[in-house]
Amino acid sequence: MPDAPATDGWAVDIVLCVDVTGSMAPVLNQVKEGALSFHGRLKTVMDRRGMAIGRMRLRVIAFRDFGADRDRAIERTAFLDLPEQDAEFAEFIAGLRATGGGDVPESGLEALALAVRSPWSAESDDRRHIVVLFTDAPAHPLGKHTPRRRAAKSRSDRPPWWSSRRKATTSTSPPADDVYPRTLDELHDQWGREGRDGAVMDQSAKRLLIFAPEQKPWRDIAETWDKTLFVPSIAGTGLKEIALDEVISTIARNL
Repeated sequence: MPDAPATDGWAVDIVLCVDVTGSMAPVLNQVKEGALSFHGRLKTVMDRRGMAIGRMRLRVIAFRDFGADRDRAIERTAFLDLPEQDAEFAEFIAGLRATGGGDVPESGLEALALAVRSPWSAESDDRRHIVVLFTDAPAHPLGKHTPRRRAAKSRSDRPPWWSSRRKATTSTSPPADDVYPRTLDELHDQWGREGRDGAVMDQSAKRLLIFAPEQKPWRDIAETWDKTLFVPSIAGTGLKEIALDEVISTIARNL
């Protein structure tokens, strides 16, 4: 599907990767309570900073643990236009339950890999592609429980940055096009780094915000990936010390 006509202001795509295992009820409840006001609150902060948003799209990737919750390890939406699809966003978030998880590490890297390969928009020169990840746990290494389908390296197989107006889906069965890198190093290549091939992100538009404990691999990613901000949290507490207003302000500062 082609991009919608460009609008005045910044075109902002945001992917929220949210850990929805049992301990994550505090942050999930905050997102649920703020779902309908998310667009308006971010727009207000951006207006104060002199950066008008012309179009905002939001996608949610909720994750658990492929090792313990294989059939429901990933739940996701397509990109939703906000505020036009606020109700669909709120309905999807309301249906999420903080449950499962098995052992301590979760499948956060698989969620991040799906986010990186999202169908990002290319409708405007003034655009930002932002991944925001929330978890209170370390992540399993890629490959330990990851489904055995991996991304092709061919440039022609990379996802286009096109706009999607598909309805949100709460399907937990993995789509046929779900592909995962074999290693964190390969995922880093997909994010993009100097002197390496394989990037699928727009290198000037990309941003990564990680709200997570100082455990592997999150601190390592923050120290080695470009255009990445790490906000440390306390492991196992559901990020209850992180307020939604802080998340929104952090997103705005990094646009």
